Amino acid sequence: MKKILYVASALVFMACGTSKEASIEDANVDQAAKYAATITAKDLGNHLFTYASDEFEGRETGEPGQKTAVEYLKNFYKSQGIVSPIGGDDYFQEVPAEWINKNTRRGKFKDSENVVAFIEGSEKPEEIVVISAHLDHEGVKNGIVYNGADDDGSGTVAMLEIAEAFQIAAKAGKGPKRSILFLHVTGEEKGLLGSKYYTDVDPIFPLGNTVCDLNIDMIGRIDSRHKADPNYVYLIGSDKLSTELHTISEAMNKKYTNINLDYKYNDENDPNRFYYRSDHYNFVKNNVPIIFYFNGTHVDYHKPTDTPDKINYELLENRTKLVFHTAWEVANKETRIIADKAKKEEN
Repeated sequence: MKKILYVASALVFMACGTSKEASIEDANVDQAAKYAATITAKDLGNHLFTYASDEFEGRETGEPGQKTAVEYLKNFYKSQGIVSPIGGDDYFQEVPAEWINKNTRRGKFKDSENVVAFIEGSEKPEEIVVISAHLDHEGVKNGIVYNGADDDGSGTVAMLEIAEAFQIAAKAGKGPKRSILFLHVTGEEKGLLGSKYYTDVDPIFPLGNTVCDLNIDMIGRIDSRHKADPNYVYLIGSDKLSTELHTISEAMNKKYTNINLDYKYNDENDPNRFYYRSDHYNFVKNNVPIIFYFNGTHVDYHKPTDTPDKINYELLENRTKLVFHTAWEVANKETRIIADKAKKEEN
């Protein structure tokens, strides 16, 4: 039954990509806006109502539902012609159970994998812009599926739409100058394990060549602070290691998306310590500049009621476009962004 789903999904993906390419041919807009226009609330919703469905069983690390999830991601990238950086048909970076058990106190949950896909840069292919989101969630508890639509289905499907937009550009001869790595990490809910494995054990590309990490973790909902002003997103860490990255982020928002960028949780004294609680932090530890995109917690956070029908897809679209525009600018600017606030290595 699942094999049939994957084949059907691949056919839908292929048809979707073709129609998108045709729809932007005559767009009288700049290049970035042209390809950002392929990111739509409808397509985000189509992905998320599948990815956060009961069939995916809450995507718990190492469990059958998580295996269903990684196959969905792999099939999407294959359908778009986006290649694996590992080579061939292998889009999975294996994260062994033995290593997982050594690095978590949250039970013994099995071999897992990160999903990786890659668009090679046309001029500076050795310089890598990473876009990341975690693919896992809480699984099934007492027979109830924790769907994880916002956490982090929203970030996951945002990445798929961003990847498709970059690939459409690449097919049109307008691909990024720097390479883009789409990194879907496992085990975030177990302690940022997939990203830790990537940075500390097996970086597919040298961290010294990694320009930045744009990490997306929950961007589909509205928290209690913003009920009267839902056009917002929390940005965390944008100015911690690179003044230039922060400036680019602000400029792209002003030019394209006009979102209220809320820096409340960027405060060093924030008691929630969100800066340390998502996958970008494993890049931070290695002096890689980051931005963490986040809508804040809400009443359905880590509950079985975090379902796709509660996502605000128009907000999700605009927030996704902000990430795309920032990635586009970083990937295409003449010079690599400078990590001017990075810690100096001691001799």
